[in-house]
Amino acid sequence: MLAAFDAQVRRRPEAVEPRDRVECEGPVVRCVSAAGGWSGVIWSGLDDRNADTVIAEQIGRFAELSLAWEWKYYSYDRPADLPRRLIAAGLRPEPTEALLVAEVANLALDTPAPAGVRLHEVVDEGGVAALVHVHDEVFGAEHAAPNAALGRSLMAGLEREPATAAAVIATAGELPVAAGRVEFHLGTDFASLWGGGTLPAWRHRGVFHSLVAHRAALAAAKGFRYLQVDASAESRPILESLGFVELATTTPFTHPGAGG
Repeated sequence: MLAAFDAQVRRRPEAVEPRDRVECEGPVVRCVSAAGGWSGVIWSGLDDRNADTVIAEQIGRFAELSLAWEWKYYSYDRPADLPRRLIAAGLRPEPTEALLVAEVANLALDTPAPAGVRLHEVVDEGGVAALVHVHDEVFGAEHAAPNAALGRSLMAGLEREPATAAAVIATAGELPVAAGRVEFHLGTDFASLWGGGTLPAWRHRGVFHSLVAHRAALAAAKGFRYLQVDASAESRPILESLGFVELATTTPFTHPGAGG
């Protein structure tokens, strides 16, 4: 599963929005977003001889573009001291997450939402706005700009044919209480879960569990074999109880861009 993930997802990312692009240059694969979405290094194949030079080249490239960016490091990446080299070059590590993967066929997909909660698939701009609002409430105002970019990329994914994304909102009455999305990596065996968030007052009731099951069912309907997620310490136990297994860990190393 790890070899398939590395070859199919990390080394072959797709641009989300029309102005986004993927740059494959030597031993790195970069994603560049012109609309405020995610930019950074998604895959690298480095060794002791070229690592520092390639890191410096990435800093220079994103400085040219005036973009803040991220080096998406996985625990199996080389050289072994790559994290130390990234820090020495001025990048800052963010919290580490677990790379979890499950075979969709092994997941229970008939998990209903808890009493008083309904699940709605996002189909239009109103639904996207509701999802962004939930993310603002769950993840805090400091994430407002990334969440707005997320909304734009989600809308672009919904409008593509075939769609490259779907999303689900959980509501209690008229109140959105949780939301999450799933991305479909076309031409691969993988779909991936992102942004699963629940308002504090609605946690520990099974809402998150039902969101995972619903998105897994969407992936199954499209024929994907695997479901992948970068899991926080809070969501990891729930996902492992559903059948996800840890393949590695992943740490984002961030850089502010030009002048940083």
